[in-house]
Parts: sequence; C-alpha cells; structure tokens
Amino acid sequence: MNATANITNSPEWNCIHTNDSETMFPTNFAWGAATSAYQIEGGWNVDDKGPSIWDTFCHEGGRLVFEGQSGDVTCNSYELWEEDLRCIRQLGLTHYRLSLSWSRLLPEGITRHVNQKGLRYYNKVINDLVASDVLPMVTLYHFDLPQALQDQGGWKSPEIVAIFDSYARFCFGSFGDRVKLWITLNEPYVCAKLGHEDGIFAPGVKEPGMAAYLVGHNMLRGHARAWHSYNVLYRAKQGGSVSLAINSDWAEPLDPASPDDTAATERYLAFTLGWFAWPLFVTGDYPEVMRSSIEARSKELGYQESSRLPRFSKDEPSLLGTADFFALNYYTSRRVKPGECCPGVLGLKSDQDAEGVVDPSWPVCGVSWLAVVPDGLRKLLKYIKDTFNNPAVYITENGFSQVGPVDMEDVQRCGFYHDIIQEIARALREDGVDVRGYFAWSLLDNFEWADGFSVRFGLFHVDFSRPERPRTAYRSGREYAGIISKYRSQTMVNI
Repeated sequence: MNATANITNSPEWNCIHTNDSETMFPTNFAWGAATSAYQIEGGWNVDDKGPSIWDTFCHEGGRLVFEGQSGDVTCNSYELWEEDLRCIRQLGLTHYRLSLSWSRLLPEGITRHVNQKGLRYYNKVINDLVASDVLPMVTLYHFDLPQALQDQGGWKSPEIVAIFDSYARFCFGSFGDRVKLWITLNEPYVCAKLGHEDGIFAPGVKEPGMAAYLVGHNMLRGHARAWHSYNVLYRAKQGGSVSLAINSDWAEPLDPASPDDTAATERYLAFTLGWFAWPLFVTGDYPEVMRSSIEARSKELGYQESSRLPRFSKDEPSLLGTADFFALNYYTSRRVKPGECCPGVLGLKSDQDAEGVVDPSWPVCGVSWLAVVPDGLRKLLKYIKDTFNNPAVYITENGFSQVGPVDMEDVQRCGFYHDIIQEIARALREDGVDVRGYFAWSLLDNFEWADGFSVRFGLFHVDFSRPERPRTAYRSGREYAGIISKYRSQTMVNI
C-alpha cells in the first residue's frame, strides 16, 4: 500500500486479535513513533548546516559502517518533511518523537552563530505537527555532536556542560511554547560505551575503562544543568516536562539458584540502567555496586590514580529529581552470568564482570543482538516501578528489525507489535505501572548507525535506491495504525 492511501480504513484490521477486557489504555495515552535527525534528515551540508561527528565518522576511511554508507541523504527528510507528516497522519499518531540536529541549528555548536534556515525548518516541523493534533516529543541530542565541539574535546571536556546547557536554553526558548515533552540526551550509555570505549560509534574513541565514565559523567552533568535551567526559566510559563532517555535490557540470572549469577545480574543492571537512572531517581549518585566494582578492579590491576568513575561536586546543581518522567528505550533481554574477561585489562566490561546471553528459546529478529522478548519489557517496567519510586514512564523506543530482502507483508513484526502492546497493557492493569505512552522505533526505515541501511525498523519502507525516497507502509505499519485506532476509543480512568 502506498503511503498516500488511507491505511486506517484498511480491511486488514481483522488480523488484529485483541481482547478489550485485557488491553485498556488511558484516553491520554501517547501513541507515537520515533526518529532521529541524523538517521532521516540527510542534507548534511546544505543550508549552512555544520558537520557533526557522525558526518566525520562516516566520511573518514576505515570506519566500521556497513559498506561505507552514511547519512548524507538517507530518507532526505530535510526536503521531504511533508511526506513524513503524511505518514504520521496516516498512522493516527497522537505523538511524534524527533530530534534536533545541533549542528543544523548552531553550526559551531554555540549560540553565537544561529542558522536561521535550520531554525525555520524545525519551526515548520513543530508547527505542522501541532496543526495536525500531534504532540511533539523533542530530543535535544541523539548522538550527533557538532564536530566543532568534538574538536575542543567533545563530551570528555568539562566545558561541554555549560555549552550543552546554553544549547538547551536556546531550544527551550525557541520551541518550548509548543513542545511540552523534552528529552535532553538519548542513550548516554551508547554514546559513552560505543563511542568512547569500543570506538564503533562516532566519535570513534577507544580509551577502555576511562573515557566512557568521564563522558557519561559529563552527559549527566549537562542534563542536570539543562533540567534546572528549564525548571527556573521556562517551566512556569511553558508547562513542559524534561527527562533523559535511558536504554536498558531486562536482565535476570542465567541460573536463578546461583548466587554468582544473581550478583552478576545486579552488576549488569547497575552498569546499564542504574548508571544513569540511579543519580536521577534514587540517590543523586552512581549505584554503590558500580563504584565498588570499578574500584576493586582498579586495585586489582594496580591503578593508583584517582577513581576512574568521577564524583559529583556538591557545588553543582543536584542530579536527584532532574527527571520529570522515566524515558525508557527497550529492545531486548538477557540471561546473565559472571563475565569472562581478559586478565590485566582495564575496561568497562571487566569492571562489570557480567555477561548477558540469549536464551535459546527466544527468537532473534534481524541483527544477532536483538532477541525478541516482549514480556521482558513488562518485567523491566515493574522493576522500574519498584526501584525508582513508581515514576511516570514513556517507552521512547522499541522495535523489531528486518534484514535481507524487503518483506512488505512482515507478519512477524505485526505479531511483535501485538505482543508488546499486550505486555504494556498488563503492566498498566496488573502491575500498576504508570505507563504514559509508547513510541515505536521507527517511523521510517533509516540509517541505522554502524549497520547503515542493512537493518530496517520502519513502519514505512523507504526505497533508498530512488532519489524520490518513496515511503510505503509495511503491513506492520497498517497493523500499528489499527491498534492505535482501536485503543484511542477506549477509556480508562484512574489507572
């Protein structure tokens, strides 16, 4: 079916098998889809946009991006925004999560030079969404730091905290009259580990056991500064909410009867979910098991310098309480056992000393790491409720990938969306989790970072072989539209 057709009236809704008594959602539940600027916009060097670290990472030789691909054009959403909006409307979304390209707005990364063409583009996007009764959730940073700031040290530099705060205030002031849901940073774990420990994401830094902790620390400090700026300068007038998107697997012991596996599972969660959630929701500091594991490993290896995991200064704004909701990116689950690390090597993996394995009973979709475990989301939501004082939760990313030949009749992904929505409904009804919304990843097939265009998560297929980049709804897109149409008509009060 072409994207221009009215998919909400498709006769294929009879393939949705749900039970109203089991799947009720509040009338204000956010039904969304998500994208990010670098992955869909293209226009990497047009209209005065500055380069980002992903532009540099993809253009340099020898990088580990599939077939040397890049986001130079990708979906070309910078020129084809109206096509994206048509897709959004046809799905019947109530919310749409997008990110801003920092270097499109501020080519040098600082507010001294504002790119008016970039500002007009995002004003149009936001205005069009609001006019279509679709509420924007806006991410300030989704992996694409301006290269000008990377040249000054990037997220490793303490100066980045004030610079990010200035950028955030610029965005709050420019768009906050219409944007009421803000994400400061997307997946700081990925930025820290894949970008500064493993070097397989931009900026391609490989400093095991050191840089990732510093980067994560500065990202948390930048988030806290931005949240406090919003709280003091904008909240009373704009009435919005601000958080940080945290990615996490669900994790449970490989052998539930094993104390070693149980302890390893605690470390696994502490070094992923806890690393960024604990400071915001629990103590204002890192999980104690994370710090003690790092210090024990440092002592074992004779590392005599200051703690590799930095400490927060009491002179800075507090992190505790700087999330107005819990933004969760969930994709998969793991069974956990103690790690098998190389002796004598500093590194985040050896500090964590926990290995996640895929249960052989779990199906794997597309990429090898993506085991499909819908009930893992429900378990993780309940864990968040119990551990972090029952916050309001938005599931800000979740999806099912496709590789190989394009399958427009993606029945397995249809089943996945049915199953995942059922698990969210059970978390709401049976577990009392305050789930406020769900954002499918992704609206469109797009540039999936190191996997390039070889992996497809879209509700709409994009034909990258054609300059027009036509969008065509997968069956799963039509299925998701039907789910939204069905449950938007339900009512649940006082969940």
